[in-house]
Amino acid sequence: MENVLLVILLLLALSLIGIVLLQRSEGGGLGMGGGGGGGGGGVMSARSAATALSKLTWVLGISFLACSLALTIISAQNSADSSVTDLISAPAADDGDAAPATPALPDVTDMMPSSSDDQPTDAPAAPPRAD
Repeated sequence: MENVLLVILLLLALSLIGIVLLQRSEGGGLGMGGGGGGGGGGVMSARSAATALSKLTWVLGISFLACSLALTIISAQNSADSSVTDLISAPAADDGDAAPATPALPDVTDMMPSSSDDQPTDAPAAPPRAD
């Protein structure tokens, strides 16, 4: 189902790009409205072509949004059962040895500042004075 929605989303995106490029912009753009002021022998006048293209743009935009939301909801429901970390497996040992031991944590007392006579042990550590 996800693949079908993804293909539909791609087709909607491409058609939306094409419809937007066909519309006449302020400066003329790529609009193919029939020769400018609508005086040419086109089937539609410039005004009716503009309203039809804008309505089609709205329809394609709304359907693109709906398809995107549906794809997001379906993807979230399918991925709720698993996680990316579930795909990671620990490497198996070749000769049946036990898993490598985890490194030991460093001793925390080595990292603590030593207490001195001018600084009590319960006071926060401070930089030395610049006397």
